[in-house]
Amino acid sequence: MHRDGLNKVMDVAVMSSSGSAPLEDSADMSGTGSVLASVSDRYQTIPLPESHAHFPGQPYSVSVLKVGYCLPQPDGTFRADGTITLITGPKIILVDTGGPWDRDFLLVSLKERGLEPGDINLVVGTHGHSDHIGNLGLFPTALTIVGYDISEGDTYRPNRLAEGLAYTVDEHIYVVPSPGHTGQDVSVQVKGTSSGTVLVAGDLFECCSDGDSWRDLSLNTAVQEVSRQRALRTADVIIPGHGPPFRVLRNQ
Repeated sequence: MHRDGLNKVMDVAVMSSSGSAPLEDSADMSGTGSVLASVSDRYQTIPLPESHAHFPGQPYSVSVLKVGYCLPQPDGTFRADGTITLITGPKIILVDTGGPWDRDFLLVSLKERGLEPGDINLVVGTHGHSDHIGNLGLFPTALTIVGYDISEGDTYRPNRLAEGLAYTVDEHIYVVPSPGHTGQDVSVQVKGTSSGTVLVAGDLFECCSDGDSWRDLSLNTAVQEVSRQRALRTADVIIPGHGPPFRVLRNQ
């Protein structure tokens, strides 16, 4: 997470308390009576409680191991950490590893689910900030995607993420280029959960209620706006980089 302009993001967040393949649209979802966090002519977003951290599905389920946060401190600094998400199914996928300070938490969280670092097939770092990729070293045997780089050990694989094309994990999971916050952000799209299509979005969205404040943290606001609109168009649930998951409703 960039620190420039973070004050404006936190003002909003605190007030709310909160291979290649194209993306495909997914079905709309009905609301649950929750308070709408934001409304536009085309989309509505509804925050989900932190307790709603597991999205079962076939063949993949998505679990938020740790909800990211960004908290202002009295001395003018900020405490921040990125959301850590586990995808389980035919492949075991970890999306963002938190900061180095999350090492023990991450190992314990995996062990509680019967997993060791060697069981992780793919680790995705949505972008290269320290609060998202601080524990990559725990997974030396996993295929690793950080931004637009795909590597296995010291071997880098060709891909077309930089051309705007998704990297296909299988027919249910795609790593999707979603630049703007940095120059090479990616998100992970998971189809077939009980909540529809889930997008693990990194800092494409800081949180459900980031309004326009994400612009202060963006390397390229025009590009990020395009990425955000595509995410809202294709996802039923979005897991942001620094807040709980939220539901997306598309207005008729």
